[in-house]
Amino acid sequence: MNLIIVSGLSGSGKSIALETLEDCGYYCIDNLPVALIESFIRQAVIDGQPAFQKAALGIDARNQTNSLEQFPSALELADRFGIRCQILFLQAESDTLLKRFSETRRKHPLSDAVRPLSEAIELERKLLEPVASRAHLLIDTTYTNVHQLRELVRSRIGAKQDHQMSLYFLSFGYKNGIPLDADFVFDARCLPNPHWEPSLRPKTGRDRKVIEFLERIPEVQSYLDDVTAYLQRWIPRFVAESRSYLTIAVGCTGGQHRSVYLAEALADRFHSDCYDLLVRHRDLR
Repeated sequence: MNLIIVSGLSGSGKSIALETLEDCGYYCIDNLPVALIESFIRQAVIDGQPAFQKAALGIDARNQTNSLEQFPSALELADRFGIRCQILFLQAESDTLLKRFSETRRKHPLSDAVRPLSEAIELERKLLEPVASRAHLLIDTTYTNVHQLRELVRSRIGAKQDHQMSLYFLSFGYKNGIPLDADFVFDARCLPNPHWEPSLRPKTGRDRKVIEFLERIPEVQSYLDDVTAYLQRWIPRFVAESRSYLTIAVGCTGGQHRSVYLAEALADRFHSDCYDLLVRHRDLR
């Protein structure tokens, strides 16, 4: 039995993640108290046989603090019952969460007459630390819309083949910040920038003219070879440690040319290997 525990900050997309998993055939329960996870696990395995092949549980900060402290023991019980349990944790920057609550006019579950929204968000981060620190997959939705989040969850979990490593190649621009959910971050700002070629400035790293420009530069190809060799050496070590997800981020100044080209090229180089691949360009206009 595969069990996904979906948690994260309010406004980060937990409900969307659960809905997506349900569409992928998971038996889903939202807002389950942590104290009841052990009861669910015991009921989910009857006479040594799983009642469900795939299940997902949503938990959030509405649990009492002492209840959240029981979370590690629930994971230990799942392991004893032979349940493959993975934790998906969603987060976003505080300014983004403030904006989302303002736009939707929803009430944060931890805010009240004496606790403003900003304090409620920070309190929730603290309360969910026991869950976040054990997450197998972290998704930062600061720059992710609803449709992109659905695709991320579907590609990385919902449609993922069992025991197969999921590689997520992400390009970004440093001017908009480093992705918080990246496992590896490679800085491509040292490479020649097509932005300074007037004819290439309005194009992107997906356009043939930009690709040809970068392919002609020896330093770019050496950089690509070195990053490829590094990943080919170390990804199998993560697989050996039972890691299922890796996010590999490549950044340049604006996230339009060099990082886009490199993310696409890296994904192409790993395409023939036994990995689930996903490519996204966070800051591509």
